[in-house]
Amino acid sequence: DGGPSKEGGVVDGLIPGKDIRIVNAQTSVTEAEIADVVKAMRNPFMQIISHPGDGTAELDFERLMQGSKETHTLLEINNHSLAPIRHKEVARPNNLTLLRLAKKYDTPILLGSDAHFSTMIAQYDNVMPLLKEVDFPDELIINYDVERFLNYLKPTPKKA
Repeated sequence: DGGPSKEGGVVDGLIPGKDIRIVNAQTSVTEAEIADVVKAMRNPFMQIISHPGDGTAELDFERLMQGSKETHTLLEINNHSLAPIRHKEVARPNNLTLLRLAKKYDTPILLGSDAHFSTMIAQYDNVMPLLKEVDFPDELIINYDVERFLNYLKPTPKKA
């Protein structure tokens, strides 16, 4: 019918024309939705999952990272989620787990500053200690190089 359709938890009729498509993992999810995360990552329109480690949604990080590698869906390590003012106690251990899994599976991640003000753009002061703690390789931080980042993203599918 040409209208939006729901595929893998993403309303793809609303996002095909966007240059970069980010899905927020910050919302609470049901057990059934957790099981469908990798299915959702297979959606050709999904390129990035933001905030997967902030603890708002309980996710299976092993499956999430495997899905990231398989589908070229980037997982964001979010600086603002780690800010002490946010009181996200599980954000640090969750993001450490994501970084260790990214190393294990040799899968790139995306650093996000989640800037809520212009002076916070590209500020990673809360993320850097985690990168150092796990000895995270620079070559797996996809947005250190704009060309590599853009080449890694899934292309926008053509609508018939």
